[in-house]
Amino acid sequence: MSPRRVRLRSTAVPVVLGAVSTALAVVMLVSWILLVVNDPHFSTNIGQNTTILVLGILSLSVILVVLVLFSVVLVREIVEGRRQTSFIDSVTHELRSPLASLKLCLQTAERPDLSEDQRRPLFGMMRNDVDRLSRFIDDVLAANRLTHGLLSHEVSEFDLAALVGRCTTRVAARHEVPEGVFTLDSPETLLVRSDPTVLETVLENLLDNAVKYSDPPPRVTVRLARTEAGALHIAVEDEGIGLSPKDAKRIFDRFYRVDSEAVRSRRGTGLGLFVVLALVRSLGGGLRAVSDGPGRGTTVHVVLPDASPEAN
Repeated sequence: MSPRRVRLRSTAVPVVLGAVSTALAVVMLVSWILLVVNDPHFSTNIGQNTTILVLGILSLSVILVVLVLFSVVLVREIVEGRRQTSFIDSVTHELRSPLASLKLCLQTAERPDLSEDQRRPLFGMMRNDVDRLSRFIDDVLAANRLTHGLLSHEVSEFDLAALVGRCTTRVAARHEVPEGVFTLDSPETLLVRSDPTVLETVLENLLDNAVKYSDPPPRVTVRLARTEAGALHIAVEDEGIGLSPKDAKRIFDRFYRVDSEAVRSRRGTGLGLFVVLALVRSLGGGLRAVSDGPGRGTTVHVVLPDASPEAN
Protein backbone atom coordinates (compact mmCIF):
# COMPACT_ATOMS: atom_id res chain seq x y z
CA MET A 1 0.00 0.00 0.00
CA SER A 2 1.41 3.41 -0.96
CA PRO A 3 2.22 6.01 1.75
CA ARG A 4 -0.29 8.40 0.17
CA ARG A 5 -3.10 5.84 0.48
CA VAL A 6 -2.17 5.20 4.11
CA ARG A 7 -2.29 8.94 4.83
CA LEU A 8 -5.68 9.24 3.19
CA ARG A 9 -7.04 6.37 5.28
CA SER A 10 -5.66 7.86 8.50
CA THR A 11 -7.58 11.06 7.73
CA ALA A 12 -10.73 9.29 6.56
CA VAL A 13 -11.21 7.30 9.78
CA PRO A 14 -11.85 10.29 12.10
CA VAL A 15 -13.93 11.97 9.37
CA VAL A 16 -16.18 8.92 9.10
CA LEU A 17 -16.41 8.52 12.89
CA GLY A 18 -17.23 12.20 13.29
CA ALA A 19 -19.90 12.04 10.57
CA VAL A 20 -21.48 8.91 12.09
CA SER A 21 -21.45 10.41 15.61
CA THR A 22 -23.00 13.63 14.33
CA ALA A 23 -25.69 11.71 12.45
CA LEU A 24 -26.50 9.68 15.58
CA ALA A 25 -26.72 12.87 17.64
CA VAL A 26 -29.15 14.36 15.10
CA VAL A 27 -31.26 11.20 15.17
CA MET A 28 -31.30 11.31 19.00
CA LEU A 29 -32.33 14.96 18.93
CA VAL A 30 -35.20 14.39 16.50
CA SER A 31 -36.29 11.23 18.35
CA TRP A 32 -36.30 13.07 21.67
CA ILE A 33 -38.48 15.86 20.25
CA LEU A 34 -40.95 13.41 18.70
CA LEU A 35 -41.04 11.26 21.85
CA VAL A 36 -41.83 14.16 24.16
CA VAL A 37 -44.29 15.90 21.83
CA ASN A 38 -46.21 12.68 21.07
CA ASP A 39 -46.48 11.72 24.74
CA PRO A 40 -50.22 11.62 25.57
CA HIS A 41 -49.50 13.28 28.92
CA PHE A 42 -47.66 16.20 27.27
CA SER A 43 -50.72 18.46 27.16
CA THR A 44 -51.77 17.71 30.75
CA ASN A 45 -48.70 19.41 32.22
CA ILE A 46 -47.54 21.49 29.30
CA GLY A 47 -45.35 23.85 31.35
CA GLN A 48 -43.21 21.16 32.94
CA ASN A 49 -43.03 19.06 29.78
CA THR A 50 -42.05 22.08 27.69
CA THR A 51 -39.19 22.73 30.11
CA ILE A 52 -38.05 19.10 29.80
CA LEU A 53 -38.33 19.36 26.00
CA VAL A 54 -36.26 22.55 25.85
CA LEU A 55 -33.59 21.21 28.22
CA GLY A 56 -33.37 17.99 26.21
CA ILE A 57 -33.02 19.89 22.94
CA LEU A 58 -30.34 22.16 24.44
CA SER A 59 -28.41 19.20 25.88
CA LEU A 60 -28.45 17.22 22.65
CA SER A 61 -27.59 20.38 20.67
CA VAL A 62 -24.55 20.94 22.89
CA ILE A 63 -23.48 17.34 22.35
CA LEU A 64 -23.94 17.80 18.60
CA VAL A 65 -21.84 21.00 18.53
CA VAL A 66 -19.10 19.37 20.64
CA LEU A 67 -18.98 16.37 18.27
CA VAL A 68 -18.67 18.63 15.23
CA LEU A 69 -15.96 20.78 16.82
CA PHE A 70 -14.09 17.71 18.02
CA SER A 71 -14.18 16.20 14.53
CA VAL A 72 -12.96 19.42 12.93
CA VAL A 73 -10.12 19.85 15.43
CA LEU A 74 -9.10 16.20 15.13
CA VAL A 75 -8.93 16.36 11.33
CA ARG A 76 -6.93 19.59 11.50
CA GLU A 77 -4.48 18.01 13.94
CA ILE A 78 -4.05 14.99 11.66
CA VAL A 79 -3.47 17.23 8.62
CA GLU A 80 -1.00 19.37 10.56
CA GLY A 81 0.80 16.22 11.72
CA ARG A 82 1.05 15.04 8.12
CA ARG A 83 2.47 18.40 7.08
CA GLN A 84 5.05 18.31 9.86
CA THR A 85 6.06 14.77 8.88
CA SER A 86 6.44 15.93 5.29
CA PHE A 87 8.45 18.91 6.53
CA ILE A 88 10.82 16.64 8.47
CA ASP A 89 11.32 14.52 5.35
CA SER A 90 12.04 17.66 3.34
CA VAL A 91 14.44 18.95 6.00
CA THR A 92 16.34 15.66 5.90
CA HIS A 93 16.68 15.98 2.13
CA GLU A 94 17.56 19.68 2.29
CA LEU A 95 20.37 18.97 4.75
CA ARG A 96 21.62 15.67 3.39
CA SER A 97 22.01 16.69 -0.26
CA PRO A 98 24.26 19.77 0.18
CA LEU A 99 26.24 18.10 2.97
CA ALA A 100 26.91 15.08 0.78
CA SER A 101 27.91 17.41 -2.05
CA LEU A 102 30.22 19.40 0.24
CA LYS A 103 31.87 16.22 1.50
CA LEU A 104 32.45 14.96 -2.05
CA CYS A 105 33.87 18.31 -3.19
CA LEU A 106 36.22 18.48 -0.21
CA GLN A 107 37.45 14.93 -0.76
CA THR A 108 38.04 15.68 -4.43
CA ALA A 109 39.77 19.00 -3.71
CA GLU A 110 42.17 17.25 -1.32
CA ARG A 111 43.60 15.14 -4.13
CA PRO A 112 47.24 16.17 -4.65
CA ASP A 113 47.11 15.65 -8.42
CA LEU A 114 44.54 18.42 -8.99
CA SER A 115 45.65 21.80 -10.30
CA GLU A 116 44.27 25.13 -9.07
CA ASP A 117 42.17 25.45 -12.22
CA GLN A 118 40.59 22.06 -11.49
CA ARG A 119 39.92 22.98 -7.85
CA ARG A 120 38.26 26.32 -8.66
CA PRO A 121 34.94 24.85 -9.91
CA LEU A 122 34.79 22.69 -6.78
CA PHE A 123 35.01 25.77 -4.58
CA GLY A 124 32.18 27.32 -6.59
CA MET A 125 30.02 24.25 -6.00
CA MET A 126 30.78 24.37 -2.29
CA ARG A 127 29.80 28.05 -2.14
CA ASN A 128 26.48 27.22 -3.79
CA ASP A 129 25.85 24.41 -1.29
CA VAL A 130 26.68 26.68 1.64
CA ASP A 131 24.35 29.33 0.22
CA ARG A 132 21.59 26.73 -0.10
CA LEU A 133 22.06 25.65 3.53
CA SER A 134 22.17 29.26 4.70
CA ARG A 135 18.91 30.13 2.90
CA PHE A 136 17.22 27.04 4.28
CA ILE A 137 18.24 27.89 7.86
CA ASP A 138 17.15 31.51 7.34
CA ASP A 139 13.69 30.32 6.21
CA VAL A 140 13.31 28.06 9.25
CA LEU A 141 14.42 30.82 11.66
CA ALA A 142 12.22 33.40 9.93
CA ALA A 143 9.20 31.09 10.12
CA ASN A 144 9.80 30.59 13.83
CA ARG A 145 10.15 34.32 14.50
CA LEU A 146 7.06 35.16 12.46
CA THR A 147 5.00 32.46 14.18
CA HIS A 148 5.81 34.07 17.54
CA GLY A 149 5.46 37.65 16.28
CA LEU A 150 9.16 38.42 16.75
CA LEU A 151 9.73 40.84 13.87
CA SER A 152 10.79 44.47 13.68
CA HIS A 153 11.22 46.68 10.62
CA GLU A 154 14.05 49.02 9.64
CA VAL A 155 12.52 51.46 7.17
CA SER A 156 14.58 53.35 4.62
CA GLU A 157 14.23 54.87 1.15
CA PHE A 158 15.48 52.81 -1.80
CA ASP A 159 14.95 52.09 -5.50
CA LEU A 160 12.76 49.02 -5.78
CA ALA A 161 13.71 48.37 -9.42
CA ALA A 162 17.38 48.21 -8.43
CA LEU A 163 16.58 45.85 -5.55
CA VAL A 164 14.73 43.54 -7.97
CA GLY A 165 17.81 43.56 -10.20
CA ARG A 166 20.03 42.43 -7.33
CA CYS A 167 17.56 39.67 -6.44
CA THR A 168 17.37 38.35 -10.01
CA THR A 169 21.18 38.28 -10.22
CA ARG A 170 21.44 36.14 -7.08
CA VAL A 171 18.60 33.81 -8.06
CA ALA A 172 20.05 33.35 -11.55
CA ALA A 173 23.45 32.44 -10.08
CA ARG A 174 21.86 30.07 -7.56
CA HIS A 175 19.95 28.15 -10.23
CA GLU A 176 22.73 28.49 -12.81
CA VAL A 177 20.48 30.12 -15.39
CA PRO A 178 21.22 33.24 -17.47
CA GLU A 179 19.90 36.52 -16.12
CA GLY A 180 18.01 36.88 -19.41
CA VAL A 181 15.32 34.51 -18.11
CA PHE A 182 14.08 37.45 -15.99
CA THR A 183 12.20 40.37 -17.48
CA LEU A 184 11.57 43.53 -15.47
CA ASP A 185 8.56 45.66 -16.39
CA SER A 186 8.91 48.77 -14.26
CA PRO A 187 9.47 52.50 -14.28
CA GLU A 188 13.17 53.23 -14.64
CA THR A 189 13.28 54.37 -11.03
CA LEU A 190 10.70 53.47 -8.41
CA LEU A 191 11.55 55.02 -5.07
CA VAL A 192 9.80 53.52 -2.06
CA ARG A 193 10.13 53.90 1.66
CA SER A 194 9.84 50.52 3.34
CA ASP A 195 11.95 47.72 4.82
CA PRO A 196 14.42 46.69 2.07
CA THR A 197 15.50 43.53 3.89
CA VAL A 198 11.93 42.27 4.13
CA LEU A 199 11.13 43.07 0.50
CA GLU A 200 14.39 41.45 -0.58
CA THR A 201 13.42 38.24 1.23
CA VAL A 202 9.93 38.35 -0.29
CA LEU A 203 11.22 38.88 -3.83
CA GLU A 204 13.98 36.27 -3.61
CA ASN A 205 11.54 33.63 -2.37
CA LEU A 206 9.03 34.43 -5.13
CA LEU A 207 11.71 34.49 -7.85
CA ASP A 208 13.26 31.30 -6.51
CA ASN A 209 9.89 29.54 -6.63
CA ALA A 210 9.17 30.88 -10.12
CA VAL A 211 12.39 29.36 -11.45
CA LYS A 212 12.22 26.17 -9.40
CA TYR A 213 8.69 25.29 -10.49
CA SER A 214 9.29 26.00 -14.17
CA ASP A 215 10.55 23.57 -16.76
CA PRO A 216 13.72 24.72 -18.53
CA PRO A 217 14.19 27.25 -19.90
CA PRO A 218 12.29 29.28 -17.26
CA ARG A 219 10.76 32.63 -18.16
CA VAL A 220 9.90 34.98 -15.32
CA THR A 221 8.48 38.49 -15.53
CA VAL A 222 8.47 40.94 -12.62
CA ARG A 223 6.06 43.85 -12.92
CA LEU A 224 6.28 46.88 -10.64
CA ALA A 225 3.65 49.62 -10.62
CA ARG A 226 1.55 51.91 -8.49
CA THR A 227 -2.20 51.48 -8.46
CA GLU A 228 -4.59 54.41 -8.94
CA ALA A 229 -5.06 54.43 -5.18
CA GLY A 230 -1.30 54.82 -4.71
CA ALA A 231 -0.57 51.29 -3.48
CA LEU A 232 2.56 49.46 -4.61
CA HIS A 233 1.82 46.44 -6.84
CA ILE A 234 4.44 43.72 -7.44
CA ALA A 235 3.62 40.80 -9.74
CA VAL A 236 5.93 37.82 -10.26
CA GLU A 237 4.75 35.88 -13.30
CA ASP A 238 6.12 32.55 -14.54
CA GLU A 239 5.26 30.04 -17.26
CA GLY A 240 5.79 27.02 -15.04
CA ILE A 241 3.82 24.03 -13.82
CA GLY A 242 0.85 26.10 -12.61
CA LEU A 243 -1.70 25.45 -9.87
CA SER A 244 -5.25 24.28 -9.41
CA PRO A 245 -7.65 26.85 -7.86
CA LYS A 246 -7.72 24.80 -4.63
CA ASP A 247 -3.93 24.77 -4.30
CA ALA A 248 -3.65 28.47 -5.18
CA LYS A 249 -5.50 29.23 -1.94
CA ARG A 250 -3.39 26.90 0.21
CA ILE A 251 0.20 27.28 -0.95
CA PHE A 252 0.80 30.00 1.65
CA ASP A 253 -0.08 27.66 4.54
CA ARG A 254 2.83 26.53 6.68
CA PHE A 255 4.37 23.20 5.55
CA TYR A 256 1.89 22.91 2.65
CA ARG A 257 3.17 21.45 -0.62
CA VAL A 258 1.02 20.58 -3.61
CA ASP A 259 0.44 16.83 -3.79
CA SER A 260 1.72 16.22 -7.32
CA GLU A 261 4.74 14.48 -8.81
CA ALA A 262 5.86 17.72 -10.47
CA VAL A 263 6.18 19.35 -7.02
CA ARG A 264 7.57 16.32 -5.17
CA SER A 265 10.40 16.06 -7.70
CA ARG A 266 11.60 19.53 -6.69
CA ARG A 267 13.21 20.29 -3.36
CA GLY A 268 11.29 22.38 -0.85
CA THR A 269 9.95 22.49 2.70
CA GLY A 270 6.64 24.34 2.40
CA LEU A 271 8.02 27.26 4.43
CA GLY A 272 9.08 29.79 1.80
CA LEU A 273 5.65 31.08 0.82
CA PHE A 274 4.46 30.96 4.44
CA VAL A 275 7.34 33.32 5.27
CA VAL A 276 6.48 35.53 2.29
CA LEU A 277 2.84 35.85 3.35
CA ALA A 278 3.76 36.68 6.95
CA LEU A 279 6.33 39.29 5.85
CA VAL A 280 3.91 40.94 3.42
CA ARG A 281 1.22 41.09 6.09
CA SER A 282 3.72 42.56 8.55
CA LEU A 283 4.10 45.45 6.10
CA GLY A 284 0.32 45.86 5.98
CA GLY A 285 -0.02 44.33 2.53
CA GLY A 286 -1.82 41.46 0.84
CA LEU A 287 -0.78 38.49 -1.25
CA ARG A 288 -2.50 36.13 -3.66
CA ALA A 289 -1.58 33.54 -6.28
CA VAL A 290 -3.40 33.26 -9.61
CA SER A 291 -3.10 30.42 -12.11
CA ASP A 292 -5.14 29.22 -15.08
CA GLY A 293 -4.46 25.64 -14.03
CA PRO A 294 -1.71 23.00 -14.08
CA GLY A 295 0.86 23.60 -16.79
CA ARG A 296 -0.25 27.18 -17.42
CA GLY A 297 2.01 29.20 -15.15
CA THR A 298 1.41 31.16 -11.97
CA THR A 299 1.36 34.84 -11.07
CA VAL A 300 1.84 35.98 -7.48
CA HIS A 301 0.50 39.45 -6.72
CA VAL A 302 1.82 41.50 -3.82
CA VAL A 303 0.02 44.72 -2.90
CA LEU A 304 1.53 47.02 -0.28
CA PRO A 305 0.24 50.30 1.17
CA ASP A 306 1.57 53.49 -0.40
CA ALA A 307 5.29 53.25 0.27
CA SER A 308 6.43 56.27 -1.72
CA PRO A 309 8.70 58.81 0.02
CA GLU A 310 6.05 61.49 -0.56
CA ALA A 311 3.47 59.44 1.38
CA ASN A 312 5.73 59.21 4.41
